[in-house]
Amino acid sequence: MATAAKKPAPTAVKDFSFAWEGKDKAGKVVRGEMRATTETVVSSALRRQGLLPVKIKKQRLKGGGSVSEKDITLFTRQLATMMKAGVPLLQSFDIVGKGHNNPAVSKLLQDIKTDVETGSALASAFRKYPLHFDQLFCNLIAAGEQAGILETLLDRLATYKEKTQAIKAKIKGALFYPISIMVIAFLVTAVIMIFVVPAFKDVFKSFGGDLPGPTLVVIAISDFFVANWYIIFGAAAGAIYTFLYTWRRSKMMQIFMDRLALKLPIFGDVILKGTVARWTRTCSTMFAAGVPLVEALDSVGGASGNYVYESATRQIQAEVSSGTSLTVAMQNANVFPNMTLQMVSIGEESGQLDNMLSKVADFYEQEVDDAVSALSSLMEPIIMVFLGGLIGGLVIAMYLPIFKLGSVVG
Repeated sequence: MATAAKKPAPTAVKDFSFAWEGKDKAGKVVRGEMRATTETVVSSALRRQGLLPVKIKKQRLKGGGSVSEKDITLFTRQLATMMKAGVPLLQSFDIVGKGHNNPAVSKLLQDIKTDVETGSALASAFRKYPLHFDQLFCNLIAAGEQAGILETLLDRLATYKEKTQAIKAKIKGALFYPISIMVIAFLVTAVIMIFVVPAFKDVFKSFGGDLPGPTLVVIAISDFFVANWYIIFGAAAGAIYTFLYTWRRSKMMQIFMDRLALKLPIFGDVILKGTVARWTRTCSTMFAAGVPLVEALDSVGGASGNYVYESATRQIQAEVSSGTSLTVAMQNANVFPNMTLQMVSIGEESGQLDNMLSKVADFYEQEVDDAVSALSSLMEPIIMVFLGGLIGGLVIAMYLPIFKLGSVVG
C-alpha cells in the first residue's frame, strides 16, 4: 500500500520547468530551459553537457491558451522543415517550443521532448496526447521511424494537414457568412421593435384616426417584443446552447447533423465535395507512406469528418480485408461520386493508387474553392435583398401614416 501511495509523486513533479544559466568551456554564457524534478537534476544534466551551472530557477508554468488544430499543423510544418535541414530532433523540439507564443503548445512540446529524451519512440510520445495527435498522425510517424524516412513523412503529413485545414476553413466560412447575417438581422429587428417602433407609436396616437394595416401589424409585433423580450432572447440563447451542447455530447445528434449536412440545398454539395477531398487525401497520404490499405482505412473514416463516410469506410474496410478490390468496395458503399470510383479503378489497375487518390483530392479541393467563391458571389446580392426588404418594409410600414397624414393636409 505504501509503494502504491508513492507512485503518483513523479507525475506530480513532472511539470516543473527550470530556467538555467551557465558557462561553457570557453566561458561563454549560455541560457535555456529544462524540465526536471529538482534543481539538482538540472545541475547534473548541465555538467554532463560540459556546462558550469551559474543560476537555476524554478519557473511557474504559464497558464492560458489551448492547443488548436492550427497549432499542430504549424508545429508539423516547422518540425518537418528543420529535420529536412539536418537539425537534430530534440533540438528541433527546443526551437519550436521556445519560439511559440502559446504557453500550452510550448508545454506540450516540452513534455513530448522529455519522453523522447527518456528513450520513448517519437510515435509513442505522440500517442500519449490523443486529443492533439490522432491515429493517422501517430501511424505515419511510426511508419517514418521504422522506414528511416521520418523527414519525408513529416513533410507529407504537414502538407496533408495544411490542405485539410484549408478546406475545412473554406467550408466553415461558406456556412458562417449567411448564419452571421441572419443573427445580425435578428438583432437589428429586435432593436427596432423594442426601441424605435414604440417611439413612433406614441407619435401616431396624437394623429387620431385609423392606421394602415402594415403599420398595425408592425406595432402588434413590437408590442409582443416589448412585453416578452426576455422570453424571446432567453429562448433563442437556450435553443442555441442546447443545440451546441447536444451536438457535442450526443452521438445520435452528431449522426443526424452529419446526414443532414450532406442533404442541405446549395451547401450540401460543397460539404460532400469537401468530405470526399479529405477522405481521398487521407487515404493517399497513408497509402503513399507504405501503410497497408486495410490498416490505413482505420484512420481514413475518422479523418473524413462525417459519420456517413466513417460508417461507409468501416464497410469498405471489411470488404477489402476479405479480398474485395477497393473500387468494388467503394461502389458498394454508394457514397462516392463516379469520377472518384473511376480514378480509384485506374489507380488500382496501374499500381498508382496513391497518385490517383491525390489527384482526386486536388480536384475536389479545387471544386470546393470554386463553389465557395461562387456561393460568396451569389449570397451577397441575396443577403442585400433580404436585409433591404426586411428593414425597408419596417421603415415603409412606420412611415405610411405620415404619408397618409401629408396627403390629407395637402
